[in-house]
Amino acid sequence: MVWLQWLSSIYEFIRPVLDVALLAFLLYKGYELLEKTQALPLVKGAGFLALVYGIAFLFKLTALQWVLTIIAPGLFIAIAIVFQPELRKIFMRLGQTDFFRPNATVQIGKLDAVITAAELLSQRRRGMLIVFPRKIHLKNIIETGTRINAEISSSLIISIYEFDGPLHDGAMVIQNGKIAAASCFLPLSERQDIRKNFGTRHRASLGMAEQSDAVVLIVSEETGAMSLAYDSKLYYDLTTAEITRKLMELLDKGSRKDSSQALEDKDPSSENREVLVE
Repeated sequence: MVWLQWLSSIYEFIRPVLDVALLAFLLYKGYELLEKTQALPLVKGAGFLALVYGIAFLFKLTALQWVLTIIAPGLFIAIAIVFQPELRKIFMRLGQTDFFRPNATVQIGKLDAVITAAELLSQRRRGMLIVFPRKIHLKNIIETGTRINAEISSSLIISIYEFDGPLHDGAMVIQNGKIAAASCFLPLSERQDIRKNFGTRHRASLGMAEQSDAVVLIVSEETGAMSLAYDSKLYYDLTTAEITRKLMELLDKGSRKDSSQALEDKDPSSENREVLVE
């Protein structure tokens, strides 16, 4: 049974390393999750309260300890109520798994058709709102609109958004390489730091990016600016090259690096162009 002792010694050696590695991975993913759901203020508040309680315990401040012990249950309930949207986003993110992931990949030619339509509508000052789901299914959003289930084409997208037809208002959802639905209603963002001149279209795109991991392409009807919303952030007035590169990266996770090589020399400044406040 020498080999069993050998395996046991290897396990005893690997176990601490594996333990620390898994803990570091979970901490990293937890921070990434909090950052994407804009729940960092919740963690900072809880950390501050823990720090105050630790100081009271360390210096034996009995009065402060007594007060914190009395109000602690009420504080937890208040935090759950005040930060209910953030907590909801966290649990939604935790439910994401690759097993249930819809096909977010959009073929290069079809993605070009979407971007061509966005360019033409931008030139003509016609608003557009297109949602690309990733890991979170948007069945409830699709059901609010009109199902189309059509092949992606720039002509179809332009015909929907260029004129004030029945499907003009609302968002278009592109899923599994097809136009799943149009005239869909999106949740509006409740953030207070959004520019006052941003209308319903931009607020809806940001609300969608806050409540899901979808990527939203927006064309402003007022200015013609093309923007992207994802991971609870809005990137305003991007170039065509920036939008193309970012969509390919977000929807395909780098599996088309060879196809996007020509875009790598473009200015990737969209990462630093989040515009929400005045």
